[in-house]
Amino acid sequence: MIHRITADSSGQRLDAYISEKLDISRSSAQNICENGGVICCGTVLKKNYKVKEGDLFEVDVPEVRETETVAQYIPLDIRYEDDHLIVINKPRGMVVHPAAGHFDGTLVNALLAHCGDSLSGIGGEMRPGIVHRIDKDTSGLLIVAKNDKAHIALSSQLADRSLSRTYDAIVYGRIEETGTVNAPIGRSPKDRKKMAVTPDGRQAVTHYEPVAYFNGFSHIRCKLETGRTHQIRVHMASIGHAVAGDPLYGPKNDKTKLLGQCLHASKLRFVHPVTLENVEVQCELPDYFVDFMKRTGLC
Repeated sequence: MIHRITADSSGQRLDAYISEKLDISRSSAQNICENGGVICCGTVLKKNYKVKEGDLFEVDVPEVRETETVAQYIPLDIRYEDDHLIVINKPRGMVVHPAAGHFDGTLVNALLAHCGDSLSGIGGEMRPGIVHRIDKDTSGLLIVAKNDKAHIALSSQLADRSLSRTYDAIVYGRIEETGTVNAPIGRSPKDRKKMAVTPDGRQAVTHYEPVAYFNGFSHIRCKLETGRTHQIRVHMASIGHAVAGDPLYGPKNDKTKLLGQCLHASKLRFVHPVTLENVEVQCELPDYFVDFMKRTGLC
């Protein structure tokens, strides 16, 4: 639902002003801003924008839907599990947690059936146990915390960049040398459904190395230092090597016949939050990835 608000004061942060005027929580207002839901004069505004008297805002507030996240018995590909955490190999096409348009059939629904009440509550009812996410059409490994202690410890490792995440990707063009993309990522000013390299975005660093090349495509391996939304997809597209099959950042005339980006989270390394032992979990490339490699001659 679109609300139009004309500012009657100056100097207040945008998220605080929206929260006050629409009688919603500050966190809800921040989420709306972070998702590109506030526009003034055609520009998407950030939550820390300072309101000016006379500003006319268009605020897109998602309709509230009363829902209960329910357990659903959906098969899980479990690659590691103990009393404190679980590592899942998520298939392409599965949404991680319930959200608008996806209220069931998600990884969270499956986790509730598998783990019952043994999931961290830090993420709230809609995201129990979820420490980090990967996109719907990205496959591969992600960690889920079974208790708050594990969640806090793993989140800290994400924040200090000691939790290592490695992805395999097929990208357009020839990549012959190891490289790094260090470019800030923020909401695209042209399309709020997309992210982009922007001067005022958040720091984002992606390291990549070539594995193979054939027939116009490269198989690369990426290691994340940061975890921004769509990071690998945005960074590789920004240097002219969009991920094959990517519907948002790839070429409009994509002919790969892929049902989404060819991107797979293949390895995780972290310190166990309780035993303090080093844990490494790897998984093989999925069938869709291997099939495309065979079609392009990469293997």
